Amino acid sequence: MMENYTYNSYILQLEGLNTSKDFLYPAFLFLFFSYLFIMIINVGITILIFMNKNLHQPMYLLFCNLPLNDILVNSIVVPRLLIDLMRPPSERLISYYQCVVQAYIAHLVGTTSHTVLMIMAYDRYVAICNPFHYVSIMTNKMMIKLTVCAWGVAFVLVGILLGLTIRLSRCRTLITNPYCDNASLFKLSCESVVINNIYGITFTVALYVGSIGAMVLSYTSIAVVCLTSKNKSLNSKALKTCSTHLVVYLILTLSGMALITLHRFPQYTEYRKISALLCYMIPGSLNPIIYGVQSKDLQKALLKFCVSKKVLAS
Repeated sequence: MMENYTYNSYILQLEGLNTSKDFLYPAFLFLFFSYLFIMIINVGITILIFMNKNLHQPMYLLFCNLPLNDILVNSIVVPRLLIDLMRPPSERLISYYQCVVQAYIAHLVGTTSHTVLMIMAYDRYVAICNPFHYVSIMTNKMMIKLTVCAWGVAFVLVGILLGLTIRLSRCRTLITNPYCDNASLFKLSCESVVINNIYGITFTVALYVGSIGAMVLSYTSIAVVCLTSKNKSLNSKALKTCSTHLVVYLILTLSGMALITLHRFPQYTEYRKISALLCYMIPGSLNPIIYGVQSKDLQKALLKFCVSKKVLAS
C-alpha cells in the first residue's frame, strides 16, 4: 500500500502540544502568564538601561541584545502556540513562508545570543585583565562594531542553514513541533538531506566550540589575574560580574543542547516539544532576574525610577 504524499504544499500543519482536556486550560494559562512575565520584565529592563545614563556601559548595552532577542523569539512562538492550543489539530495550519520566517528568527536569536555572550566574555576579560586600557578599547565605535559583528555572523550562518532547506522539494506537510525550526522543515522532504545534516552539525559544533572556547579562555585569564592579585575589591567585582554572565551562558547552552539531543530521539517527541519551548522561555524569564539581582547599578536605577514615579504621583 503506497503512502499518500502532497508535493510542495504551501500550507503546512503544526502538530503543536498534545494536551488532554483536563490540562488544556492550565497549560494555556501557564503559557499566557509566562509570556506576559517575559514581555514585562524584558521590555522593562531594556527601557531602564536606555533611559538611565549611568547604565550606558558596554556590559549593559551588550546585555540589551539578550532581552531584545527574548522579546522577539517569544513573540513569534508563544502567541501562535496559544492560539493553536485552543484549536483542534486539523486546524493548526501555517503557510510555508510564515514557517520559514519563524524558523529563521528562532535560529537567528539562538545564534546571536551565543555571539553576544562571547563578546560579553571579551568585555569582562578587558575590564578585569586590562582595566587601565578598558575605556580606550571598549569605545562606542568598538561597541557598534562588535554588536554588528554578533548579528552579522548569525544572519549569514542562519541564512545558509535555511537556504539549504528551502532548496528541497517537500512531500510532507506535518511539522512535528510546537513551532517551525530548520530540522522540522527539512524533515518534510523526501530528498537526500545529507548536506543539510552536515552543515547543521558543522554549524552547531562550530558555534558551541567557539562560544565554550571563548568562555574558557576569558575565564582562565580572569582567574589567573584574580589569584595573583591581592586586591579584594577587584576580586569581589570580578566574581559578581563573571558569575552572572556565566550563569546566563550555562542556561542558554544547556537549554540548546537538550533540544539538539532530543531531536535525535524520535521516541521522545513530547519531551522535545516541551524542551523546544523551554529553550526560549527559561532564558527569557531568568536572564533579567539574574542580572537584576547581581547588579547594584541596575538595582539603584530601578529604585531611582520607582522613587521618581512616587514623587510624581504625590
